[in-house]
Amino acid sequence: MPEIKVLLWDIGGVLLSNAWDQNQRRAAIKHFALDWEEFDERHELVISSFERGHITLDQYLDRTIFYRSRHIERQALKDYIFTLSQPDPDALDLARQLAATYPMATINNESRELNLYRIERFGLRDLFRVFVSSCFVGLRKPEEGIYRLALELIQTPEEQCCFIDDRALNLECARKLGMHTIQSHNAHQLREELAKLGVEAPPASG
Repeated sequence: MPEIKVLLWDIGGVLLSNAWDQNQRRAAIKHFALDWEEFDERHELVISSFERGHITLDQYLDRTIFYRSRHIERQALKDYIFTLSQPDPDALDLARQLAATYPMATINNESRELNLYRIERFGLRDLFRVFVSSCFVGLRKPEEGIYRLALELIQTPEEQCCFIDDRALNLECARKLGMHTIQSHNAHQLREELAKLGVEAPPASG
């Protein structure tokens, strides 16, 4: 059995809802009665810059929505975007239990304002020592560079690391680099998969 010393986590889709994926974007566009195709075409042109931290949330909105006069208030839209972030209580409880024993870090794709909001709102600084977020490091999953950077920052051999993500593509590169990987579907399944690697957490309460 491998000796896992560090756990690396995706945030959106594992511990929290996704920050601004297609489901969240569609919800916002529908809520504010905007045109999806018009928005989505512009979104695809700027999402890489947005998630790499090269443009701010306001600049992103300028380029995707407020490039012309709108019937909605900018702040109302921003507030709504933030409310779309919701926790997975069971997954967060599991992460808290594991954080008492294992050093943990994140590898995630998120824009700066949403990432900082989610770190603060859901107490993620109490769980993670390092945040390898695309907006901070200028790299995105599934690019090999973001995984290599995470390994350099945590200074742990790849075979002693386990990366947890909800998307298979994001796990492929980590696995090729030698990390153990788990595709997370829910907290119960994740707990069982971690146990197979010798990573034990206290039993779930209740």
